[in-house]
Formats: sequence, C-alpha cells, structure tokens
Amino acid sequence: MRLRGPQPAVLVGHPAGRAHPVDGLRKGFTVPVKPIEPSELALLVGGGHGNPHSVLGAHPHEGSVTVRALRPLASSVEVLHGQQRTPLTHEHEGVWVGELPVSEVPDYRLAVAYDGDPASYDDPYRYLPTLGETDLHLINEGRHEQLWHVLGAHRRTYDSGVTGTSFAVWAPNARGVRLIGDFNSWDGRSTPMRQLGTSGVWEIFLPDVLAGVSYKFALLGPDGHWREKADPLAFATEVPPQTASRVTESAYAWGDDLWLRQRMQRRPTESPMSVYEVHLGSWRRNGSEPLDYAELAEELVDYVSGLGFTHVELMPVMEHPYGGSWGYQVTSYFAPTARFGDPDGLRLLVDRFHQAGIGVLLDWVPAHFPKDEFALARFDGTPLYEHPDPSLGEHPEWGTYIFDFGRNEVRNFLIASALYWLEEFHVDGLRVDAVASMLYLDYSREPGEWTPNVHGGRENLQAVQFLQELNATVYRRVPGVMMIAEESTAWDGVTRATDQGGLGFGFKWNMGWMHDSLAYVQQETVHRVHHHGQLTFPMVYAYAENYVLPLSHDEVVHGKGSLLRKMPGDRWQQLANLRAYLAWQWAHPGKQLLFMGCELGQESEWAEARQLDWWLLDHVEHRGMQDLVRDLNAIYRDTPALFVADHDPSGFAWIDANDAQRNVFSFVRRAPDSPDLVCVANFSPLPYENHTIGMPGVGSWEEVLNTDATGYTGSGVGNLGRVEAEAGEWSGQPARATITVPPLATVWLRHARAE
Repeated sequence: MRLRGPQPAVLVGHPAGRAHPVDGLRKGFTVPVKPIEPSELALLVGGGHGNPHSVLGAHPHEGSVTVRALRPLASSVEVLHGQQRTPLTHEHEGVWVGELPVSEVPDYRLAVAYDGDPASYDDPYRYLPTLGETDLHLINEGRHEQLWHVLGAHRRTYDSGVTGTSFAVWAPNARGVRLIGDFNSWDGRSTPMRQLGTSGVWEIFLPDVLAGVSYKFALLGPDGHWREKADPLAFATEVPPQTASRVTESAYAWGDDLWLRQRMQRRPTESPMSVYEVHLGSWRRNGSEPLDYAELAEELVDYVSGLGFTHVELMPVMEHPYGGSWGYQVTSYFAPTARFGDPDGLRLLVDRFHQAGIGVLLDWVPAHFPKDEFALARFDGTPLYEHPDPSLGEHPEWGTYIFDFGRNEVRNFLIASALYWLEEFHVDGLRVDAVASMLYLDYSREPGEWTPNVHGGRENLQAVQFLQELNATVYRRVPGVMMIAEESTAWDGVTRATDQGGLGFGFKWNMGWMHDSLAYVQQETVHRVHHHGQLTFPMVYAYAENYVLPLSHDEVVHGKGSLLRKMPGDRWQQLANLRAYLAWQWAHPGKQLLFMGCELGQESEWAEARQLDWWLLDHVEHRGMQDLVRDLNAIYRDTPALFVADHDPSGFAWIDANDAQRNVFSFVRRAPDSPDLVCVANFSPLPYENHTIGMPGVGSWEEVLNTDATGYTGSGVGNLGRVEAEAGEWSGQPARATITVPPLATVWLRHARAE
C-alpha cells in the first residue's frame, strides 16, 4: 500500500515510538555504543539528516563495532554476523542500536521482526557511495555527458555476490530525501538517502531490489513539506495514469552493427531522405488498444519498408502523462512510454527498422515541460529545472514550465537526454520541437511581459548557447546522426556550424514552404493565377538553410482537416490535386516528410484516440494514392538528381516559373554524374496538348512519373512514357520538346543518356 500523504516523522501508538535514554542502552556492554546526540537522532527520524550513513550501519568505536538500524514499527532487530546473533535495543523512535564485540566491521545482516517471525535483510547503510568525486564534479560543471550512467536507478552486482539497485537523484535544495517503493510498502522512513558533499546529489544502494519494482523519491523541501516525485532519470515507468518510476535492466542484443557502421560514413545532406511521420498509438490498433512495440516491429516496419521511405520519425516516445498531448509534454526524459511495452521493446523496434534499411528519428522536447506535481515541476520544493523568473520560466500559451537553460546541471540533464536516445537506443537523429519558443524572450508574450537581454535584444542568449552546445556535443559523440530543428522564424544560421556562429543543426523544417504551398493548393483553381508566387517564392531562400519540407501532423489537426479535404473541387479533383502536390513536394529541393495517413488520402482529420482509416484501401482511388507514394519513393531513391544537391544551388534551375495563366511550373533537378530530371506541374484542371517546354538536353526523356496515370486513378493523359527533345533554345534551355501536360498532375521526365 502506498502512502500518499506527508511522510510521517514520529511513530505514534507503537512500542518503537517511545524514546529511550541513550545511557540505558549501555547497561551490560563492556564498552559503550558510539553515542549520538538525541537531536541528531530526531533529525534522522524526521527525514532531514543529510548523511544517514554516518549514523546508521556499522561503525567502529573504541575497540568494538556499533550498529544502528532505522526500522520503524519493528518489534525486534538483531544483527547476524558469522554464527552469532546480537540483539539491538530500541533507542529513539524506530532507531535500534547495539554493540558487536569485534574490532572490525564484519559481513552482517539484519534480522527484523514485525510482530512475527524475523526475516533477514541486508543493510543498505553498510555500502559505499556509487558515485565518485569525478562524477560529482562533472555533474556540477554541467559536463557529465553520460549522466544516465550515474543518476537514476541501476542494477548492480558486486564481487561478493551481492545484487541490488543503486538510486541517485539531484535535489540540491532538499533538506532530506527518502526512497519509497514496492520494496518498503511506500513508507520511506527506513530508507533515507545521503547527500554526497555539496553536489546536491542524494544516493543509496538497496540490496536485493530487482528489476520491475516501482519507486519514487520523497523529498523534504525547504518549506518543510514532503513531495513524492518520479525519478527525473528513470529508465522505465509505470503505465499512465500511474506515475511511478520502475527499475529496469536491458537484456537486448542488437543486430544493427552494419547499419551503424554505414551511418558513420553517410552524408545526410547528400543522401536520400524521405520521412514517414508516425504517432505510434494511433497508426494501427487492435480493437481499442494500440499495438505494442513488438507488434509495431513487425507491422509498421514492413509497411514503411514496403512504401520505400528512407526514414521514420516517431512523435515523442518519452513518457508523458496525458495522451492528448501526443507526447509533447514530457515528464520522463530518459524513459520510453510504457503504453506500448518495456524499453527493450522500443530497442527491438529501432533495431528492426535498421535491419530493414530504415533510419529512425525521434521528436524530442527540450523547450518546456508540464507542471504535473509528480514530475520535474518544483522538484525539490524550489524552481530547479525551470527558470525561477516567471517571465523566463513559464510558457503563457502552453501552461508549462520552461527549462533554466543557464543552469549547468539543467543543460547537462537535457544534453545527456539527447545523447541517451542516440547512444542507448541507436536512433539516427532528433527533431527538436519548438525551437522558436526557446530562441525568443518575447515568444507568446506581450510588451512588458519580458525583459530584454544584456544587449537590449529579444534573443534568449542562454538558450542559444544551450542549442549550440547540444549540437556540437551530439555531432562529436555520435557521428552520422542528424539534429533537426522545428524552427518557424527567419533566425539566421539555424543549420550553420557553431564555429561560424550558427546554432549547429543539420536540418531545419521549412515551415515557409509548407505554409505557402498549402495556401496555394487550397485555392480554387480559377484563383491560383493570383497566387502563383506562393509556389515559386520558397526558391528565393531555399539555400539559406538545409531544409526538410514537412507535411506533418500539425497540418491535419485542430480543425484544419486532412490534406485531401484541403483540396478544392469535386472528389476526382481533390485526389488529383493531392497526387500532383505530393509529386511537387518530392521533386522540390529539400528532404521531405509526410505524416501517416496522407499516403492513403485520409478523409478525416487525424485524432490520436483512433487508428487511421485503413478501410479506405478498399477503394481503388485510395490504393492509387498509396501506390503513388510508393512510386515516388522508389524513383526518388533511384534518382540522385533529386537528393544529392538538395542544398546546392547548382542542383536546381527554373525552366519556366512564370506561366501563371496556365498554372504550370517547370524546373530541372541535377547532380554530378547523374541524369537530369525535369519536373512539370500543372495545377489547372485543363490538359495542355502540344505544349512546348525548354529542356536541358537533346535526346530521349523517359516519363518516369505521371500522377495522372490510370494506375493512380487519373485520367490517363500523358506522353506514352517518353518525349524527344531537339536542339533549339527555349526558355533559356538549349533544347526543347513538345509534350502533353495532363490536368491537375505532375510529370517527371528523366534524361535517358546514351550509353
């Protein structure tokens, strides 16, 4: 049974609750026990002693060994050493004491009875700290890059054969910390933790505590109130809505060595990157229940592989209490959500993706965290992880706390979290959420609600420094991974190297492309002539950063409707518009991301509580949409011109960007030692026959993609698979061809160079 009130400091109505004078304990001893002042014993019992190990356990004293044990409610306590049993005498409100007639501390156990037969227990207070001085120094300096190796709960086995779990937590302002859990019936009076020097770290080793048990920390704040908190570095949790942390120990054997070796040699900016964004809980379900990690490792991996995506991006898998947050209000930055299984289940999922040749990206949220009382908020009774100034530490729009990016230990916590997912779970990159909210002091704030920085500006200099340190550390420790910023402003240098003054990300989501292109395709076709620049303008800044073109979950929720329903016209035109738009996205400079369900032509808006509308695949037009996405990925991966020079202006040239009257756009993509690819997009419902277009070279051009093909349930207008270009300048190109441009369709023509 868990105690869910304040931690009691004094026992009432039990024999062990009555204090005994210390002098009375010495009767019959040849030498006195090591004396402890009653005030110190009261501090220990009350939970406010910073070093209970100095009182409890075995301590040599004047030629013998004094043993003290804190066992509230016990009726008797004995020390078992060798073949001897030495009874302890109750000293003070649950503290028991006795003398062992030996000169050195022996290997001993405690026999404790609670109005019944005694049971044998190992004594936590006979063990040395599990953190060293170097660890503590690095923690306070904010430089412990493998923080998860020393904080949190760790299963340990010593040479003596003793097994158990060590627990460590950073709580510098706590007056005392107790460990509570299944192992002590959620009563922490018998398991106070010790503070290690001035580091703010509290630690204890509990013998015989195995994987699977649940636990929390009970912290006595400066205000004298007890708070029960989940472990900030928990590696596993209970299934929400339960909130305790769980001891876990990985037994997973990875099988992705080849993938990791190849990843180190890969240049992401010059490699194909087609990302399928997934919310694990609503992709597919078994009745009302989501698939677990093992089921996803079979079904999701096969599905993504079959569609030809190069990467999958998982919306936050870090534990979060409220499912409706989609994972973006994280309470456990080192624990995968238990909704789908244990941490090794997520390892299995990542491993299976890698073995299928698919990279895994995770959404990660260092900008803010929720105010749930069981988690990081006011962790030790003070603003610890959050900034103490509300204008810097609270997010007015989201009702969350903002991390204190200027505090060494907090920066260390976040950077270690990023490294943890990359190193321990082998993920291939992190998409960092809400970067804009971190960069600007006035984000979601009115004049007078924020204070300028030391230079008088609106930039959050501490957040900038944090992001630079984060990215520099990640790329140094884990070569080949990607750091991707969801950043929605014109901040300069998001993907510029840190040594050149940039933030150091590898990629940035191109929110401008997304907003402009969606605004264009949502227009009625007759009005698109007036919005032509919304498709051409993104090329003005296309090389300012390394961009990902996102059609993410944010565009199909909160009343925005599905991608299909954004399109104008009748049913046939909606489907045709969407097919043309997706082919435009795939051909445009930049990597691409598509949210799950869009490949089906999802009718309804996405909702996290139900699965995708898989029944749509019973209809040929939706199977056609899915087939198109499969073909887009296949051709994309086989065409270096579409990805090698995504971030190099030499890889793109407009053929005709000004044909607004006909809603037609054409451009060429190219890469060294690769056939050029010409993209022609017609966002008008009218076909254009005998349409002359400039071409980059003479000869045959294969029509490798036509979104109006009958296989996609289009009208079948096209070029019979090939066009011929002849010499003669047109639209600034050295050759020209006469083609048929199908209605509401995108056509790709790839140069068939002579062998």
